[in-house]
Order: sequence, then structure tokens, then C-alpha cells
Amino acid sequence: MKKLNAIWVMMIVCVISTTSIFGQSDSKKEKIIADSNTSKAEFIKTDPLMKTIFDNAYGYVIFPNVGKGGIGVGGAAGNGVVYEKNALIGTAKLSQLSIGFQAGGQAYREIIFFESKSALDRFRDSKFEFSAQVSAVAAKAGASGNAKYANGVMVFTMQKGGLMYEASVGGQKFKYTKS
Repeated sequence: MKKLNAIWVMMIVCVISTTSIFGQSDSKKEKIIADSNTSKAEFIKTDPLMKTIFDNAYGYVIFPNVGKGGIGVGGAAGNGVVYEKNALIGTAKLSQLSIGFQAGGQAYREIIFFESKSALDRFRDSKFEFSAQVSAVAAKAGASGNAKYANGVMVFTMQKGGLMYEASVGGQKFKYTKS
């Protein structure tokens, strides 16, 4: 039964990942942009110091709705909007596969800040992925005050809902599409 659940989760992750091939409709893209604006406002409302990070970052990508789930084998996926010097330049897809002790599901927001043009260019060239060693800062009041860039990037997440127990190893991959 456990093997069947793992296969089922892997199939779902594959379906979610391949949907990026077919592109996004204009209405879906507009919704993602609106959700990204809402997410940005929520991050700043939670921690007003983040406004300075948004203002000073060379670029950033906002994933307003990332869904994650798994039983033994897990996956996550989400769509986002990419900004360079606060101007929208494209969209992005996030996909993640993880293996280890995990059960449940959750939804969260994720923002990746880029310190420099070269860091953003790595992302745009789809040569950018996170390994298990990258840690994200959970958004809460004052959390951004001590946050620092590591290798030109800084990551913040904010849980939206759900419950997930996890002790797993995995990584996130990204695909950028120019607007």
C-alpha cells in the first residue's frame, strides 16, 4: 500500500510539472500577478522591515500559492511572477520532489530575493535550483532584520494552511518564462 501511495504521489508531481509545457492563459497569468501583489502586501504587513528588502533587491520572484504534499515521497508546485528592479519581467514555475519521512499537505507563499544581476540571470537561465541545504526564513515580525543573502539569494516563506510532518531531503527547481 505504501508503495502504491508513493507511485501515486510521483504521478501527480509529474502531471503538475508537465503542465508548464502548455503555457498559461492570460486570465491565469493575471490571477497569479494579483495573488503575487497580495502576497507581497501580506509579507510586508507581517514584517514591515521587508519593504526595505523589496526596495533594495536587484530582483525577486514571488510564488503566492505553493502546494506541497506527500507520504514518504512528496512534491510541491507553484507558479510565480519575476521582477527586476520592481518591474515585472516574466513568470516562473516551481517544482520540488522530496524523499523521506513526510505525511500531509500544506500551502505556503515563497519569495526569493536576488542580490545582483548575476544571481537573477542564473535564475532566468534556469540554472538555478535549491538543494536540501538551503534554508528559508519563516516570515514573522522582525524576521527580516537578521536575514542575509547567501550566494546572492535570500528566501522567505509564509505558511497559508495545512499540516505536514517532514524530515526529508529534496530540492526545488525553477523554470523562467519571459513576459
